[in-house]
Parts: sequence; structure tokens; C-alpha cells
Amino acid sequence: MAAATVERTAPIETTEPVMTHRQIMFVMYGLMAGMFLSALDQTIVGTAIRTIGDDLNGLDQQAWVTTAYLIAATVTTPLYGKLSDLFGRRPLFIISISIFVAGSFLSSFADSMLMLAAFRAFQGLGAGGLMSLPLAIIGDMLAPRDRARYQGFFLATFGVASVIGPLVGGLFAGADQILFVTGWRWVFLVNVPVGIVALLMVIAFLHLPHIPHARPRIDWWGAGLVVGTLAPLLLVAEQGREWGWTSVASITCYVIGAAALAGFILVERAMGANAIIPLRLFSNSAFSTATVLSILVGFGMFGAMLTLPLYLQIVMGFSPTQSGFATLPMMAGVMTASIGTGQIVARTGKYSAFPITGTATTAAGFGILTFMTPDKPFWYLAIAMVVIGLGLGQLMQTLTMAVQASAAARDIGVATSSATFFRQIGGTLGTAIMLSLLFSILPVNITGALADEKTTWHALDAALNPAVANDPANAAIMDKMWTPITDKVKEQVDDQLADATTQVRDGVKAAVRARVTEAVSKKAAEGTGKIGHGITALGSGLDKLATGTGAFVDGVGQLGAGAQKLATGLKQASGAEKVAASEARAATGDYAALSAALDDLTADEKDCVDGVPGACDRLAGDRATVDDRMADLQKSLYTTSGYLNGSGDTPGLAAGLAKAASGAQKLADGALMAADKGSAIPTGAAAAASGSRKLATGAGKLSKVEKIIDKAVKKALPDAYAKALQQVAFERNLSVADGRLVVDWADPVQRWAMVDTLTPTLIDQVKTGNTGDVKTDAGTSDTSFLTGADPRLTKPFMVGFSDSVVTIYWVGLAVMLVAFVITWFFRVPPLRTRSALQEKSDLGNTGVVEGMA
Repeated sequence: MAAATVERTAPIETTEPVMTHRQIMFVMYGLMAGMFLSALDQTIVGTAIRTIGDDLNGLDQQAWVTTAYLIAATVTTPLYGKLSDLFGRRPLFIISISIFVAGSFLSSFADSMLMLAAFRAFQGLGAGGLMSLPLAIIGDMLAPRDRARYQGFFLATFGVASVIGPLVGGLFAGADQILFVTGWRWVFLVNVPVGIVALLMVIAFLHLPHIPHARPRIDWWGAGLVVGTLAPLLLVAEQGREWGWTSVASITCYVIGAAALAGFILVERAMGANAIIPLRLFSNSAFSTATVLSILVGFGMFGAMLTLPLYLQIVMGFSPTQSGFATLPMMAGVMTASIGTGQIVARTGKYSAFPITGTATTAAGFGILTFMTPDKPFWYLAIAMVVIGLGLGQLMQTLTMAVQASAAARDIGVATSSATFFRQIGGTLGTAIMLSLLFSILPVNITGALADEKTTWHALDAALNPAVANDPANAAIMDKMWTPITDKVKEQVDDQLADATTQVRDGVKAAVRARVTEAVSKKAAEGTGKIGHGITALGSGLDKLATGTGAFVDGVGQLGAGAQKLATGLKQASGAEKVAASEARAATGDYAALSAALDDLTADEKDCVDGVPGACDRLAGDRATVDDRMADLQKSLYTTSGYLNGSGDTPGLAAGLAKAASGAQKLADGALMAADKGSAIPTGAAAAASGSRKLATGAGKLSKVEKIIDKAVKKALPDAYAKALQQVAFERNLSVADGRLVVDWADPVQRWAMVDTLTPTLIDQVKTGNTGDVKTDAGTSDTSFLTGADPRLTKPFMVGFSDSVVTIYWVGLAVMLVAFVITWFFRVPPLRTRSALQEKSDLGNTGVVEGMA
């Protein structure tokens, strides 16, 4: 259609509307097409984000994808608002759709999460217009009290997108390939045909009157400084947990963000009315308060609610399609509250109560979520979503109306976009901070979940069960979480059972030897008896030897006494007598030597009986020495006797030795007695020798007993080992394999007994922080390992994730409570009775109204 201009020389009558109902409906069709594109993208991507993250191995980088999109959309939101005030809504809306479609097409080619984040950032440059311009256009066309007549169209658009989005997103995420293209890539490709249809509808139906501004100035510096302010702060929010919140990189981001913010304020002040966000808007307390509330609502809503699809899929096990449909209760709450709020505002023109009730209701919904646990049913979560939806439905529309009501008609676009901008800032910060917090505390909470005895017991039982551990469906989660634990556990158990096996073997060996010794002792009685006989015979022989020796000593004693007397008498004898005396003295010396030899023999006999080593061996030498000394003494005695008694025809000296007769007689008697009694010594010695031989024979047989015992023990040990190990295994719920105590992990009784022992140890390590042996890979770059896995194995992760998400809900609750307190001091401005276009038309004394192109 050709452009047309209408000059005005006088104010347009207020009774004549700028746009007819038919024109408004055509514009609504164009807006609905653009809003459907934006809403559909959000629901599809939210449904499929887990599948995308798993496929690109970067679910923990989800914040980059989401934050990049929000940063771009947030930064461009006020820019679109300002430019649309200057150049009209239609061309900017067309540009935003075109950029959005191009970004969607590029996103389908991403092969990493960071590349996807870059393409999503480009897509966000178009999303900024899709978010802010429809609200500005509605503010232009409709008076607040008239919006209730048309809001059903927008709610229907969001409702259809909410239903179709999860279905389509789940279909794409669950398909391996569609037309030779990976399923999840169609999440972005689907925006291309939808976007083209929306673009054609906008071109065809979106025609708005526009009153141009003279000499427009674009605040490019302000737009750049907004980027400089938000980008480093969001970067540190995302990376702070890795860099460290007080690291050089983080502090650098703080400084850059603060410097850019200061520069932004100076530039906006210098730009005045042409600023991307005119500072004069903040002079209105209603606008300032609504801006703060928008930030808080965006922080709580975007930051916390982004976790719902993840919770539904990870903890509750919903498919992407199911999780998308599962969020419909919240959309139902939003639609119900929006319709109810709109009707009340349309009929009464009052809306001051809704910020209060909206924040209170939303806070109540978050409060319900703080009690979420993995065992809670879906209906509990659905109730919380409905309550949150009812609260948000009251807030989103009323805060926008308050902002638009607080701004002049010429600033409707920039005011609306500013409100959207600050809500997006809150949402962007909330997304970055909440997701950063979520993935920071998740590993700790997963490990902490192991402190629950019931959870740990069942998880260990499943992980140690070969049937479960070897199930292909559990292979991924075993490798990621449980194999490091079970390998360490089995290693420690094997070491302990090896020590126990050694102790059992040592005890069995000692017991078997004692029993075999007792059994063999009867066999050893024969050798022991022979030893006794030998000892008895040896004692008898020694007794005889002692008796003969004693008698011989007595005779020798008498001989010695006679020899003394004889020596005295022979002092006066002749030379022959002197020789006889000399022989007598020799006999006395021989007697002394014999006495010493007998003493040695007696001592060794006693030591032999007492068992002194070597004593028995010396007896033979002692007896030989006694025999030698006895022979010497007998020789001396017989020689002396020859000189005394004579030999042959030679007369002896007896006749001439009268004085020595008495002594010689005694000497002869002693010699005869010694010769007679001394004959008993060889007999005793022979008996002692016989006893010694018997003793040696018995001792030899006794030494063979030890060899018999060793042989018997060696033969009995294998069977004894086996029986003892089987007994211990039975008592301790173990098995025996290859002669060792082992655990048959496939046997539930043995496994349960071992798990009963291991669980307290593992829990104690977790509670004391000594988790060196509890090595779990709590990384969240890929959660596909949870899919189809045994619930017992996944429960610690589920509990840890649930606890982490509940922490996010607590933060969301705190934020909404702060917003609730602020609403008590919020004085909402009165609503307009006319649309912004009507006001600008009525106030225009002269000018040109650019007609509908």
C-alpha cells in the first residue's frame, strides 16, 4: 500500500478514534504471529535443552546458552523501544523477526554449547524486539481498560504455543534424525517456516499511524555501555565458581561493569530525551518502583523457573514432551490470573491490589516448592506451578500498565521497553546466578546425599550386584558414579579377607599339629619305654660300677696305710729295701691318680643320668683312664710285693724287715682286697655301657616321632583348611574360592551382610568430610547416564539435584518476599482512559500523521 500523509491544522476531535476495530484486529493478527514465534521458541528450547546439552556434552554450560540469548535480548530491548518511538513500530518489528529467524537458522548448525550460545546471542538481538514491541504497540492502540476485550487473543496465542511447544520440542528432542538432520536441531529450524509466516502476516496486517520526530538522535553510546555494564557482570556470574569470586578475572569484571555503568549514567544524562533509557523517567516514583519490582520478578521468575523442565526430566524422569506438558498448570494459572485481572481492571479501573497479591501468591508458590523432595508426586509440583502462575498472571500485566501509566504518551515505547529491559536484566542475572549456584552446589549435594543410610544402603546394594552393575542400561551411571566406589570397596574387602584367610590358616595349623601330636604320642610310647629301660640299665650298671669302685677304694686305702708303715720301716733297709720303698711310693702316686680318675668317672656318670650334653659320651674315655690307672697301680703293687716276699730262690726282705712286718702284712692284705674288689669295676662299667646303648637306641626312635608328626600334619592340613574356611564362611556369610575367603557379590545374603558393614563407613566418611575414597563424578555436562538406569543407582544424584533445586527455590522465595515488602509502599498511577495514539493525536496541533503503509 502506498504511504499517505494527512496534515493537521487543528486538533483532532477526541470523539473520532485513530484506529477502527477492524484496523486493530489486523494489527492483532500481526502481533499474534510475532508473539507466537517468540513463545513457541521459548517452550520448545526449554523442553529440549537437556537433550541438546547431553548431545553437545555441555549441560553445565546451559547458562551460557540461556544467558547469551537473554543478554542480547535485554540490551536491544530499550534500543528497539527508542528506535520504534523515532521510526515507527512496524519496521523495527519486521527487523526483529528477520534477525530472530536468521539466528534460529544458524543455531541449528551449532556443534558445541559455546557455538550455540553465540548463535543464540545473535537470535536474541531479534528477540529483544519480539519481547518489547508488542507491548508497546498494545499500549499505543488500546487504553488500559479496553485491553480486556483483546487480551483473550494473546492468551490464546500463548496457550497454543504452550501446548504445541512441548509436543513439538519433545518430538524433535526424542528423534534421532528427521530428514537426515539430528532431531534437536529442528528445535531451531522450525522457527524458519514459522518465522517466515509471521513475517508475512506482520507485513500484511501490522499498520500503525506514526507521528514522526524531528531530527531523531540514536543513543548508540548508551546501547554500547549497556553491553559493557551487563556482559562482564553476567560473565562473572557464570564463571565465578571456577575463577573464584575474588580472583583477578572476577575483580576485573566488577571494575569494568562498574565503570561502564558510571559511563552509561553520564551518557544518558547528556542525551536527555534522546537517551536509550531517559533518566527523567526515574523521577516518577511509580516508574522507579515498578522498575525495581520488574527486576525482582524477572530474577525470581526466570532464574528459578528455568529449573522446572530440568527437575521434571532429571528427577521425575519425564520425557522432554512430558515435561513440556507438565508445565501447563503454570500456564493455566497465568492465563486464569491474567483474564481475571483484566476483567477486574476493565470493570473497576483499579489495579493497586494486584502487585501485593501477585507477589504474595508467587512467594507462596515458591514456598511450596521449597518442600519438594524426589518422592513427592507430580500433583504436588503441579499445585506449586498453578500458584506461581496465578501470582505471575497478576504481576506481569499490572506492572506493565503501571509503567505505561506513569509515562507520557510520547514515551510509551521507551517506557514499555525499559520495563521489559529491567525485567530482562533481572531474568538474565537470575538465570546466570541461579544456574551458577545450582551447578556449584550440585556436586556437594550429590555427595551429601550419600549420608542418608537408606539411600546409601540401597545404592551400594545395587552397585555391588553383578546383575545390576553389568546391565547395559546401567553402564553409563556405573562408569560415572559407582565403579570408582565399588572398585575401591572390593579392593579393601579382598585385602581384609586375605588377612582373615591367613589368620584362619595359622590357627588351623596350630590346632592340627596339637591333635596329631596327641595321636602320635601313643606310637611314641615304645621308643619312650626303651629310653626308660636304657636309663634303668645304665643306672644299674653305674650302681655296680660305684660299688666295685668303692670297695676297691677301701682296699687301696688299706694298701696306702700299709705302704706308709712299710715306708717308715724301710728307711733303715738296704739298697734292695730302698728299691722296695721307692716302688711303694710309686704305688702311692698311682693310687692318687686312680682316685682322680674315679672322681671324673663318678661326676660324668651323674651328669649323664641328669642328661647333661656330652656327659654320656665322655664315660668311655673315663672308663679307659680308670683301667689305665688301675693297671699302673697293680703293677706297682705286684713289684713291691716281689721285693717284699721274694721271687724264686731269692729270699725276700720280709725276714730282714721285722720292724716293717706289721705294715707289710697290712699292705699285702690291702693289695689282695683291692685286687679282689677291683674286679667289680669292669663288670659295672660293662653294665653302664649296655644301658648307654639302650638309651641311645630309645632316643633315636624318639627323634623319628617328630618326623612322623610333621608328615601327618602336612597330610591333614588341606582338608582341615577347607573345613575351617567353610565354617568361617558359613558364620560370616562368605564364600570360599581357591582356598580363600571371598564375597560372592551375586549372593544377596552375602552382599547384604557386606553392605551392612560398608554403609556406616561410607556415611562416616561423608559426614566427616573425609571423602577421599568416595570418588563420584558429579559433573553435569551430560546427564544422559540417568536415562533408563536403576532408580537405586540414580537416587543419590536425584536427591542431590533436588536439594540443589530447592536451594534455588529458597532464593526465589526470598526475592519474592522482598518484592512483596516493596509493593506495600508502591503507589500505582491512575490508568489512562485513552490509548497513547489517541493522546498523541489529540495533542498534535500540527504535524504529519504517516498513514498506514
